[in-house]
Amino acid sequence: MLGLAPDRSYVFHADNLPVLAALPDASVDLIYIDPPFNTGKVQRRTSLSTAQDPEGDRTGFAGKRYRTTVAGDSSFGDSFEDYLGFLRPRIEQAYRVLRPMGTLYFHVDYREVHYCKVLLLDAIFGRECFLNEIIWAYDYGARTKRRWPAKHDNILVYVKDPKRYTFNADAVDRIPYMAPGLVGPEKAARGKLPTDTWWHTIVPPGGRESTGYATQKPLGVLQRIVAASSNPGDTVLDFFAGSGTTGAAAKAAGRRFLLVDESAQAIKVMEQRFAAMPDVVFRRGICDDN
Repeated sequence: MLGLAPDRSYVFHADNLPVLAALPDASVDLIYIDPPFNTGKVQRRTSLSTAQDPEGDRTGFAGKRYRTTVAGDSSFGDSFEDYLGFLRPRIEQAYRVLRPMGTLYFHVDYREVHYCKVLLLDAIFGRECFLNEIIWAYDYGARTKRRWPAKHDNILVYVKDPKRYTFNADAVDRIPYMAPGLVGPEKAARGKLPTDTWWHTIVPPGGRESTGYATQKPLGVLQRIVAASSNPGDTVLDFFAGSGTTGAAAKAAGRRFLLVDESAQAIKVMEQRFAAMPDVVFRRGICDDN
């Protein structure tokens, strides 16, 4: 076992399978994972910084000139010969470590979602434990003219027990009615509970939220998941942690988190992101306390 302190959150620089295997049965309340999507491509994100310079390469507000420089670059290969074979032992461990009222959010794209649902998650959790398919829709990036442009991801939601699970509807951020005049002023002012289709922008390169990490997911999406499917003091696990957005959302909501990633780039981003949090412990492998 890992010997984790109950008042600490942890980030593991490691292969996630041995970390999962070392966690106790029924020890986490919520799992969100955003595994590589098996696109067959190299995912890349370049971070830029700007400084005012009369001889710069771009023009900003009021005609001022700025020079841009590359601040950093991150990338990873997103290709597996046996994608489901890679994921299966990890999802089996995820099922084992979930508490009885726990929930798994499995974030994937349109290329793999149907295989993952039928051949992986239904097989491990059971079809009766499938709760939702959330469509995260956004409108950013290139548009092909050869087919309908793909501008959404899929998030499959499974519970450990379909008769007893955590779902805090009152804690979720509410959204405006599309036709507020039809529901009356009181309902319009309160807003409505989101449906299974979530409109939320991606993290724009160079934006305030951006860490420069390829495939970073928006904090708003994870805040909604954490609020709905966990309670204060619960433990939230993300074993494809990337930039650490799950941890940031959990920490802000008063939850403990366990993050795992084997990418040195991801760990560097998370070290910067959690630098001001003394209760976050970084470990290399499953035995190192440093």
